[in-house]
Amino acid sequence: MNFKKMALTLVSALTLAACGAATSTTSGAGTTADNETFNVGGNFGLSGAFSAYGTAINDGATLAFKEINENGGVLGKQVNYVSVDNKSDATESTTQTARLIDEENISVLIGADTTGSTEAQIQTATDAGVPIVAPAATGDTLTLDGDGNVLEYVFRVPFQDAFQGAVLAEFANQEGYGKAAIIQDNSSDYGQNLAAEFEKTFEGEIVATESYVSGDTDFNSIISNISATDPDVVFIAGYYTEGGPLVKQAREAGLDSVVLAPDGFGAQEFIDLAGADNVDNVYYAAHYTTGEGATDKTADFIEAFNAEYGEDPNMFDALGYDAAYLVADAAERAGSDDRQLITDELAATTDFEGVTGTFSMDENHNPMKTAYIIGLEDGKEVSTSAVSPEDLQN
Repeated sequence: MNFKKMALTLVSALTLAACGAATSTTSGAGTTADNETFNVGGNFGLSGAFSAYGTAINDGATLAFKEINENGGVLGKQVNYVSVDNKSDATESTTQTARLIDEENISVLIGADTTGSTEAQIQTATDAGVPIVAPAATGDTLTLDGDGNVLEYVFRVPFQDAFQGAVLAEFANQEGYGKAAIIQDNSSDYGQNLAAEFEKTFEGEIVATESYVSGDTDFNSIISNISATDPDVVFIAGYYTEGGPLVKQAREAGLDSVVLAPDGFGAQEFIDLAGADNVDNVYYAAHYTTGEGATDKTADFIEAFNAEYGEDPNMFDALGYDAAYLVADAAERAGSDDRQLITDELAATTDFEGVTGTFSMDENHNPMKTAYIIGLEDGKEVSTSAVSPEDLQN
C-alpha cells in the first residue's frame, strides 16, 4: 500500500507545478531548507466523528491560501499547503504530523481541530521546532506543559473553554435565569471543564447535574431527571455529535427550557441531528458572527467563501481562514520561512485583524478576543450578543 497516497487527502491546487520534492527535515529545530515554496501543513479530522469541524477548517484555510497566492504569496513564494486526514483520532494525528514534517518539510503546522488531536501532535512538532497554530482547540491547558510553563511552539486562534464557560454563565445571569441544570460529556476534558466553569460563574441554583459519554444515543433518563427539576436553563457541555440527539429527545419529551451550549454546537450538523423544528430557544458560544461585531472583512470573507464553495461559511471555516492568514502574517513579519523566526513572530502578534475578530497573543499564546452568543430559532440564527474579556471583569 502506498502510505503517502493514502494519507494525503488534499494537496492545494495552488502549489507551483514545477516545485521539486521538499527535503526531509526532522532535526535542527527552528530551521528549514531554502524551499522554492512556503510549505504549510494542515492536520484535521476530514473523516470520523469530528469531520464537520476538520472539513470546515480546511475549507477556510484552503480559501485563504488561494487568496494569498493570488496576491503574490508569502515572502515572494507561492504557498504549498498540504492537508492530511487524521480521521478524528489522536494517534493518527501524531502519525500525520510526523509525515508532514518528514515528507513535506513544512515551516508551520495548522491543526488539529479538537484539543485531544492537537495535544497528541505537540511533542512531535516541538522536537522538530515546528510551530503549531491550533485553529479550533479550546482546552484550557493546551499551550502549557504539566508544570504550567508555556509551550514555545504552540499557539491558538480560538478562545479557551474557561472563557466560553464563563461567558455562557454570565449570559444566563444577565437574562435572570434562577435555576440551571448541567448535562456534561464526562468522557472529555472539554465537557468537564466547561461544566466546572459554568457552575463557578452561574449566580443562581444548580438544580441538577447529569452526564453522558461520547457515543451515547439514548438520553431519555437524563431528560426525565432534568425535567423533574424544572430548570430555567439547561447547559449542555459537549459536542454536537451527542448534543443534537439530546436536544431532539429533550424537545420531543416536552422539555422547553432554554438551552445553552459551547462552540462544539456551532455546526450545521447539530441542527441536522436535532431537527430544525427542535432548535428553538437555543444559544451557543461562537468565535465568529455575521451580526453584532461583524466587519467589512467579514462581509468580504462571506462573499469569497460563497463564490468558492457555493454556501455560507460557519465559524470553523472562519477559524481556519484566520489561522492561515495568521501564519502568513507571522512569516512576513519574520522575513523568512525559518521555523524559529516564525515562532517568535507568532508570539509577538499584536492587533491581528481576522474575520473572527481583532486579537493579540497573550503571554500564554492565547488570543485575547471577543466571544459571541448566537441565538437560534427553528434552526436559524436570530440574535447575536458580543462578550469581551473586559466585560467579564466588570
